[in-house]
Amino acid sequence: MTDTVLVLNSGSSSLKFQLVAPETGASVFDGIVERIGEETSIAKLRLGETAITREGRVADHEAALRLAFDLVAEAGENLEHLGVMAVGHRVVHGGPTLYRPTIIDDALVAELRDLAALAPLHNPPAVLGIDVARRVLPDLPHVAVFDTAFFHDLPAAAATYAIDRQVAEKWRIRRYGFHGTSHDFVSRQAAEFLGAPIESLNQIVLHLGNGASASAIAGGRPIDTSMGLTPMEGLVMGTRAGDIDAGIISYLWRTADMGVDEIETMLNRRSGMLGLSGDSDFRAVHQRIAAGDQDAQLAYEVYIHRLRKYVGAYLALLGHCDVITFTAGVGENDARVRRDALGGLSRLGIEIDQHLNESPARGARRISADKSPTTVLVIPTDEELAIARAAFGVV
Repeated sequence: MTDTVLVLNSGSSSLKFQLVAPETGASVFDGIVERIGEETSIAKLRLGETAITREGRVADHEAALRLAFDLVAEAGENLEHLGVMAVGHRVVHGGPTLYRPTIIDDALVAELRDLAALAPLHNPPAVLGIDVARRVLPDLPHVAVFDTAFFHDLPAAAATYAIDRQVAEKWRIRRYGFHGTSHDFVSRQAAEFLGAPIESLNQIVLHLGNGASASAIAGGRPIDTSMGLTPMEGLVMGTRAGDIDAGIISYLWRTADMGVDEIETMLNRRSGMLGLSGDSDFRAVHQRIAAGDQDAQLAYEVYIHRLRKYVGAYLALLGHCDVITFTAGVGENDARVRRDALGGLSRLGIEIDQHLNESPARGARRISADKSPTTVLVIPTDEELAIARAAFGVV
């Protein structure tokens, strides 16, 4: 068996797992345990042609990881025989100093705990997953791969908020950017698809999933991105507001008697497409629009408006753009979003081919018209493969 890396992505009540061969890019198995700690948990595994689903209470993350290994055994494989060389952990926030893939030890775990204030929704579950995996798999090296790493060296003008400098320095406030693993992977895949050196390309990458972000990349190096101190800034997302006037927070605190935690929960979990339309899933939003739902129609228009605004801003920053790439769940699968995001921009050198855009094809593909100076691509992201390769490179 070729060398493999077990990639873990731990959420507050979920654990995603995938075994990846970093040299070939093959996925040996993948799965998820959801609703951890609830009365009924759901565990799923896919290994080759075998698919297993189990329901029943899973008490905690350690039980979830052990259940994952039990499902692998049930599917006829043994983890010890699958060539596992390392465990790669997705960590959302690395703060100002953690950006290289790093072997995990007790000191690093303590540092990650200290960063919880910067990513209270994401880092604590990641640390929990790390603690569990180190107990269950003590003989393997564990590697932290940071979602903020790709954007660590953003130009100062892009990374700096125009607030009191001393306050920003004391509390580590800057624009960190997120989805960096995806933006890095997809931009490199775009260059490979075009057969061009990445150093020769100006790119815009649109990572459109439940979380959404955009990046401007010149010669393989990011010069701006839409997310900032937290993953809440930027584009309209499934449940997050994206860009808002910061005064809204103090206004709600003073006049609506809403506490800071309540406001933060609203902006993270009850805003975006869900807050405007009642649905965060674009398939449901399109159904609502087709049925004449005006709220859904407005939500869609707000989403597209914000997306087009970022594309325009990044065109200005880059000066010219060689390739725009859509990725992630919405970006890869929603032809209407792609059409409306870039429609009517032929004078800016961007023109989508309607037939190519609406094709049911999967995989990396071009959807721009032959005469379009800017190439438009759809490229599936593979953050697990990127994490596996980063972890493998360390060990």
